[in-house]
Amino acid sequence: MKFLSISFIFLILLIFLRYHLTRPIYHDGDFIRITSRVYNEPIVYERQQYLTLQGLKIYLPKYPKISYGDHIIATGTVDGDKLKYAELVEIKENDNLLYSLRQKLIGFYKSSLPEPYGSLVAGITLGSKNMPESFWNKLKLTGTAHVVVASGTNVTMVATFLISTLTYFFSRRRAVFMAVAGIFIYVVLSGFDAPIIRAGIMGSIAFLAQYKGRLIDSYRLLFYSAGLMLLIKPIWITDLGFILSFVATLSLMLFQKKIDAKLSFVPNILREGLSTSLAAQIGVAPIIYVTFGQFNILSPIINALILWTISYIMILGALGGLVGLIVPFLGKLVLLISFPLLWWFTKVIDIFK
Repeated sequence: MKFLSISFIFLILLIFLRYHLTRPIYHDGDFIRITSRVYNEPIVYERQQYLTLQGLKIYLPKYPKISYGDHIIATGTVDGDKLKYAELVEIKENDNLLYSLRQKLIGFYKSSLPEPYGSLVAGITLGSKNMPESFWNKLKLTGTAHVVVASGTNVTMVATFLISTLTYFFSRRRAVFMAVAGIFIYVVLSGFDAPIIRAGIMGSIAFLAQYKGRLIDSYRLLFYSAGLMLLIKPIWITDLGFILSFVATLSLMLFQKKIDAKLSFVPNILREGLSTSLAAQIGVAPIIYVTFGQFNILSPIINALILWTISYIMILGALGGLVGLIVPFLGKLVLLISFPLLWWFTKVIDIFK
């Protein structure tokens, strides 16, 4: 116990040391040139696209379109946490196999289903944020934007499916290592957003602990996963997505079971979604309100009405996409099965927007 406490304190000191040694220092008015790979898919609006590079918010013209994995060079003038008068100097598309597979899957979803359904499947399955601006704004207003980007829930589903399937064909030892590899392949496919990386690290450590036959404390796992992420990329300590992911997960651990027990009168199909949403909001609502000055008080109810659809949409989206790359007609048929779920999701959003 003493060793763990010392190691955790040492980890915190390393994080703060790396943060101060590696963080970029900008001054307002500086004209800078940023050369970087895009690790988070840009959000595309009607006339522009938004992304964050080197800790700066950047708005660029909608075309040429920038995708997750591209290598770009951009210039502009620093203004607080933004890059004003940003210009795209160069863009080099990534031809990596996994990046290409992601783009093909997203393209298949959007060509097989009308909008916003195609974008909704792409968002839930692969974390794509490239969707109609009006639909994205509705998601933000209703407090459901987190649902259509890949998150810890997606990683949990992928991990559960992999380990339960692989153990039928391989020894437990091989299945665990193959499942861990599968998790990180999915993390790469879905984008390097903080929530999914955190979930990928936690899931991998949990599997490896099982392989060693050891019990692992979930709180310790969460804190060490966050510590490892910050050690690798210290600038995440100021990233809102990382903060919200960490706080939401901690809130779920602390409150979800207690809230679920109090909601025994709620139908099962809605209770899990409602208790999950309420538990997460306890932690994230104050942060969202302080940051944006707004919070939808009906968000837990809205989430409860749609969260039950997510696992089915993701399963059908993944299956339809993979089949569709081989036999497009069959893949489209699988995606069409999800149409009632997609209709329900969008209808709930329209009602509460």
